[in-house]
Amino acid sequence: MPLEFEKPIEELEAKIAELEGFAASSGVDLSDELQVLRERLAQLKAETFSNLSRWERVQLARAPGRPTTLDVIGSIMSDFVELSGDRTFGDDAAVVGGLARLEGQSVVVVGHQKGRDTKENIRRNFAMPHPEGYRKAMRLMDLADRFGRPFIAFIDTPGAYPGISAEERGQAWVIAQSIQRMARLRVPAIAVILGEGGSGGALAIGVGNRVLILENAWYSVISPESCAAILWRDAKEAAKAAEALKLTAPDLLSLGIVDRIIPEPDGGAHRNPAAAMAGIRQALLETLAELAHLGPEELFEDRYRRFRGLGQYQN
Repeated sequence: MPLEFEKPIEELEAKIAELEGFAASSGVDLSDELQVLRERLAQLKAETFSNLSRWERVQLARAPGRPTTLDVIGSIMSDFVELSGDRTFGDDAAVVGGLARLEGQSVVVVGHQKGRDTKENIRRNFAMPHPEGYRKAMRLMDLADRFGRPFIAFIDTPGAYPGISAEERGQAWVIAQSIQRMARLRVPAIAVILGEGGSGGALAIGVGNRVLILENAWYSVISPESCAAILWRDAKEAAKAAEALKLTAPDLLSLGIVDRIIPEPDGGAHRNPAAAMAGIRQALLETLAELAHLGPEELFEDRYRRFRGLGQYQN
């Protein structure tokens, strides 16, 4: 289903497809008419996707078909061995991770995992982790340090699960523990924001030496809907909240919160996942090469300086 701002594009695409079908079945030459429509479509796409509002980018970040953590691992990595469970309570399907190879280099990967349909989203709790999900992530951080392997985290969550069961098992405490554990890694740590980067649920695995973000992803202390519900007592004011939060990739890069924007294909990563995967792969390889010369203590200090330097204040 197209997003609201995509409907004119979809209507024009449907018209072109209809004319192509008619030309093929009737033998009528409609090449001139089709060329005009295709040029109009290209212009409409360029105008639409070069002038997206912050709220429209939030909608693209949530689009069905957008690459998930397992999609990325399966596409750009090899020899993936998934590890399950937190050795304390159970396994959280909202967080996946394990050992893999990226261009022959052994890495440890972890990430939030959304479902492709309602049934899978329910099983994965819509990528909103319980405490055991973050304890699983910390298990993988321990493995990365123990074996000296780069740690790569893929972020795509509206936020950590806020339910009673999660709070009973120490949700806030375990998020703080995960932030602290990732900050202390002695190996290269890279965080990649694939779609949604909501609050502490995202930051828990976001303390990287470098933080990368896809062009239409977002990263914020709160979702636009929740922000609107608090400030304006109306979640329908989410578009206004998105503008105020400045949560898009260009905003975050200008503020120094992220280090690199990974370009997406026209229309978003869900339109051409293969092209999006290629961009993620290239960005990861270049970032790993950039960090390769740093030793364990240097990586720790680099990460400390990066996060200590965020924010501005005036006396």
